[in-house]
Amino acid sequence: MNEPIDQRASFEAIRYARAWEDADVLIGAFRNEPGQRFLSICAAGDNAIALLLLDPSEVVAADLSPAQLACLRLRIAAYRSLSHDAFLDLFGARPAENRGELLDQVLKGCDPETVSFWQAQRQAVVDCGAGNVGKFENYFRLFRRYILPLIHSRSTIESVFEKRAHEDRIRFFEERWNNRRWRLATSLFFSRTVMGWLGRDPAFFDHVDGSAGAHVRRKVRFAAVDQDPSQNPYMRSILTGTNDTALPTAWRSENHAVIAERLDRLTLVQGPVDQAGEGRFDGFNLSDIFEYMSLDETARVYGRLLDRASPGGRLVYWNMMAPRSAPAQFKDRVQRLAEFEDRMKRLDKAFFYADLVIEEASG
Repeated sequence: MNEPIDQRASFEAIRYARAWEDADVLIGAFRNEPGQRFLSICAAGDNAIALLLLDPSEVVAADLSPAQLACLRLRIAAYRSLSHDAFLDLFGARPAENRGELLDQVLKGCDPETVSFWQAQRQAVVDCGAGNVGKFENYFRLFRRYILPLIHSRSTIESVFEKRAHEDRIRFFEERWNNRRWRLATSLFFSRTVMGWLGRDPAFFDHVDGSAGAHVRRKVRFAAVDQDPSQNPYMRSILTGTNDTALPTAWRSENHAVIAERLDRLTLVQGPVDQAGEGRFDGFNLSDIFEYMSLDETARVYGRLLDRASPGGRLVYWNMMAPRSAPAQFKDRVQRLAEFEDRMKRLDKAFFYADLVIEEASG
């Protein structure tokens, strides 16, 4: 289990076709100062793109997977060539009949490799939208299509997203949602075995302990009761397959033009994030990278990233089930911003993560 993740998992297909970490929280975790440099896991590209809203000098987006980089290249071309409404249609935020034509239009601005990659995905894009064609999104689609109807009616599912006071959300959750079928289904469908088979690569669970189903139930309750689910784009997508009433940061109309103007500040790199780009960085968007690593590998990668942090640079990452933070040998070089973290966690709409970590480099 000590081999690097690039030797244990496959990276040829799209694993994530959209971001599953809350970019509102990500942006809020960094200083709001123009001219910074950021190093980011690429994934689908949404959150690397969202960092452009901080008016940086550069965002370096790195990924081991050529498929994930193709997701970002498609987005770059889409921001440049589509209106906001057309962008939402192409990426599957709502039902649309014109996705094939929109994809063809966007691919005119792409390199041959990206064109070839997405032409092979054309039917999936037409059927689901370009933001819904990954393995992880298909996992939720299977849950939504085959499991969720056995638990709740369509009206109950839609009722989740009605505006309610906190006391009413508690009552709705306990009386209408948290039934025996829900508890049984989450124990089975969100087990590590099924999630590894249908959702994530099984290698991503090599360093995870505990019950995934129990974790999902706890976090769903938090998102449905302690937060306002009507404003949660991740819950909306999982339960309904649309984002017609709640959009992630990079997909919102008020951000579309700003992002389009700053796309030339993105640098794409295929390879390990800790070896991408040159010089120092003021912020690191690391997704849930350390969850997939042993403690020894975490220490090696963390150390290389920390060596590239500017004084006061911040490292931001999430943990789902494997607890990770700055390894002990770096405690004198980095400070965990615990109180700030706690405030941001209460706002974090990506409810399935167990922990958000915000650390600041000394200097």
